[in-house]
Amino acid sequence: MWGRRLMWIAWPAFLVAAVLEMIVFALVDPSDLHWFGSPLALSREAVYTLAFFVFWGLTVASSALTTLLAVPPSEL
Repeated sequence: MWGRRLMWIAWPAFLVAAVLEMIVFALVDPSDLHWFGSPLALSREAVYTLAFFVFWGLTVASSALTTLLAVPPSEL
């Protein structure tokens, strides 16, 4: 049951993170990003990768919270 629940969390979060990645980087060029006033010292691919994992982590947290709130108290 936990494996199924994990997939209920991870798979939709993965899809949403992929869509967010496409939308954000269609509008933003990673080479134009700055961190505390200085340009990022990362390649475009590194920025894409880090951003994807940040997006995925945030959407996993959101999906996990939704799943946790949907669990009846008797199952906790």
